[in-house]
Amino acid sequence: MDQIALLLALGWRLLVRCNRKSRCYQARTTNRTVCRWVEAQLFQVLLPAQRLHFRFWILSQLFPALLAQRLLMRMVQPVVAYPLVTLLRNMPENAAHKLKNSLKPSSRSDPQPPIETSLAALGPVGLSPLTQPADRSLCNEYIQRYHYLGYKQPFGYRQRYFLQAGANRLGCILLSGPAKALTARDRWIGWDDRQRLKNLPWVVNNSRFLIFPWVKVTNLASHVLGQLARRVGDDWQRRWGYRPLLLETFVDPAHFQGSCYRAAGWELLGRTTGEGLVRPGRRYQTSPKLIFAKPLQADFRCLLCSDQLSGRTER
Repeated sequence: MDQIALLLALGWRLLVRCNRKSRCYQARTTNRTVCRWVEAQLFQVLLPAQRLHFRFWILSQLFPALLAQRLLMRMVQPVVAYPLVTLLRNMPENAAHKLKNSLKPSSRSDPQPPIETSLAALGPVGLSPLTQPADRSLCNEYIQRYHYLGYKQPFGYRQRYFLQAGANRLGCILLSGPAKALTARDRWIGWDDRQRLKNLPWVVNNSRFLIFPWVKVTNLASHVLGQLARRVGDDWQRRWGYRPLLLETFVDPAHFQGSCYRAAGWELLGRTTGEGLVRPGRRYQTSPKLIFAKPLQADFRCLLCSDQLSGRTER
């Protein structure tokens, strides 16, 4: 009986992986039908306690951790033999670390003594790429605690940096995937829809830029942005296997005017419409943002409007 359950579970996992990678609608529909049949066969041979574990495993594979936890709590209510604490301890690590409580402020991100000095007196300032999970988690915590937009899970390829001067940590930067379509940016680049969809990965978005509130150093932000433009190409090539051509960012004029971006040589392209790419049946409201861009290569426009670019850009 256990061998049959194991074979069915392995088959279910294989079908799920195939379904994720398949781009054919008919194949995906067939896979979903077979998955339901395999799941039904599993429930016939598994004990009630084993069924609960299998249901939770399915949820942890297919849904975000928070949704899986909510659905799990509904299923666990009538089950007395399986305490909720025991089930949460067995939660997969790749789901557990995404829970919102992991971003709750801790002593690691507590405010530090004020740093109020000139850039020259501060000493050498550098960007430190974050490669360790603990450092990335701390960066997320800083952003959630001190950035007015908070932290949101970035999409696409991403890179995080700490701003450091000696032993002093001054702020952090988060880079991620670009906006799918921006009228002002796309007109400025000059590419058509086909070129945009193909070459969009060579544009990187500066989605979060944070200097800690206890750091008061004139011209620090523009100085760091200049360093970022000079080194991001090498860092991206080293980590992701290709070199980006353009940096972009958004600035909310209700809070900032983008002075540090202007001082660092970024170009103001215009404003967003504030409407976004809305899915059918959903409403989306936001205020228009200023769009800034920084070319990383002299011939960026020619390359973005061509078919010459190649690299490992799919994620």
